[in-house]
Amino acid sequence: MKTSLADGSLLEPVRRPVPLRQAVYDNLVELVISGSLQPGQHLVETDLARQLGVSRQPVREALHRLEAEGWVDLRPNQGAFVHVPTQEEVDQLLDVRELLEVQTARLAARSPRRSRAGRLRAICAEGEAAVKSGDIEEFITVNNTFHAALADLAGNAVLAELVAIVARRVRWYYRLVAPMRGPESCAEHLELIDAIEAGDEERAAKAAQFHTERTRTAYHRPGGAPAAP
Repeated sequence: MKTSLADGSLLEPVRRPVPLRQAVYDNLVELVISGSLQPGQHLVETDLARQLGVSRQPVREALHRLEAEGWVDLRPNQGAFVHVPTQEEVDQLLDVRELLEVQTARLAARSPRRSRAGRLRAICAEGEAAVKSGDIEEFITVNNTFHAALADLAGNAVLAELVAIVARRVRWYYRLVAPMRGPESCAEHLELIDAIEAGDEERAAKAAQFHTERTRTAYHRPGGAPAAP
């Protein structure tokens, strides 16, 4: 159905189906983030095309886009490999994450919405249950949900959008340290919630900063990050 504008011109509805190249790209990014494709793993176009049920062309296009965004490395005469995050890359990402999380915590503690922090406690309970059951995949998902809910609680839509953008890559890196971070991460979340419910901005900011720094420390521990192949 077309819509008429004030000047009489017509607008046609935007067609919603996701282009094939975008769908292939989205699938490959999620496979990297989820750990189905491991850092350093060789990516063979024909295998990926067969598994995704597409031709090689959209896979090739997606791999070039993934390389431009830092998810994949294309090596001359060798092919494509899942990127292995460097220590410097992790530090840079966590620097940005810390800035966003500290400000998010401040705003959440300042916001009238802090009375809704019970939602955060419920998410924490889910995270603790996942840790106790040894379900790392579930814990990673719950951890991401917690930080998204915290951003929503802060009440700044622009900040929440930035948090979501950074969170996608953080989720990829966090997978590497989640097994060792689970129990202490849950405790740090609860400390942050306490500060928010008390309306203590400084305490909340410090809790958020400490939380990010503990993740950084875990990543730099021996065995906390993959070695480059």
